[in-house]
Amino acid sequence: MSEGMRLMAVHAHPDDESSKGAAATAKYVAAGALVIVVSCTGGERGDVLNPNLKDDPDLLRDLVEFRRREMKAAQDILGCEHTWLGFVDSGLPEGDPLPPLPPGCFALEDLDVATEALVRVVRDFRPHVMTTYDEQGGYPHPDHIMTHRVGMAAFAAAGDPTAYPDAGPPWQPLKVYYNGGLRLERVRALHKAMLARGLQSPYAEWLEKWQSRREERVTTRVPCADYFAVRDRALLAHATQVDPGGFWFQVPLEIQREVWGTDDFEAALSYVPIPDDEDDLFAGLGTAQQADALATRGGLQLAYDGRLTFEAVRS
Repeated sequence: MSEGMRLMAVHAHPDDESSKGAAATAKYVAAGALVIVVSCTGGERGDVLNPNLKDDPDLLRDLVEFRRREMKAAQDILGCEHTWLGFVDSGLPEGDPLPPLPPGCFALEDLDVATEALVRVVRDFRPHVMTTYDEQGGYPHPDHIMTHRVGMAAFAAAGDPTAYPDAGPPWQPLKVYYNGGLRLERVRALHKAMLARGLQSPYAEWLEKWQSRREERVTTRVPCADYFAVRDRALLAHATQVDPGGFWFQVPLEIQREVWGTDDFEAALSYVPIPDDEDDLFAGLGTAQQADALATRGGLQLAYDGRLTFEAVRS
């Protein structure tokens, strides 16, 4: 039922698309859906986390271009489309007290300016479904929190003909989901599976220090274990952001497939009901033609508002 359906994944930085929901992306592409990744920033202030690249002359010369090439490589692996929203990475402030954010960065951008930029992409691509981050950004990086605000605002505005009238003909996405990420339940299951096989778990210290940031809920589990290897190849394409011998790759794929073979999402808002045990982001939308007709119909009423966020979607 994915043939011809359209999915938009809104992310903060290049590499986020490969660490969050990437296996589901690859699955939907293989099933005939069109998927576009929107990178709100270029990752200009990201740290180089791969020790093998610390002194790479090409990287030191031009980090921005290096990360653009990484994104193109990951895009090709996932088989999706991609666009840059064009804002500047805010960096992750550290210290006590935290330093101010740099002028001109995404997290300080005027919300209407950023929202209109994303609305233009939404109205051009015409997604049936969007994904983004929860109100805490998945983790409290200022760009991730801003991505949540902009993503939710664009979801609400894209179908409103009075909002941003110069941004293209109205188009109402029918669902928006939050990426599930590495939830506590999943981490515990993988940790136990590693220990049961006599293997060292990379999660032991993490679990000892775990601090839950919000109520964890999953409404939708997309089976995509067959695409975990594609996900990992896409993540490795972001060579500056991952150590190939590091944390992300220490649990064998066969254990991941057996223990937790899904990408998980939380439905935030939907114009169709969200069934219990949903396993498809396009569930309830019918064919692409039926979803197109619904998305352009006026007077739509929300059927699900399980997490009405960002100021009640700019009430």
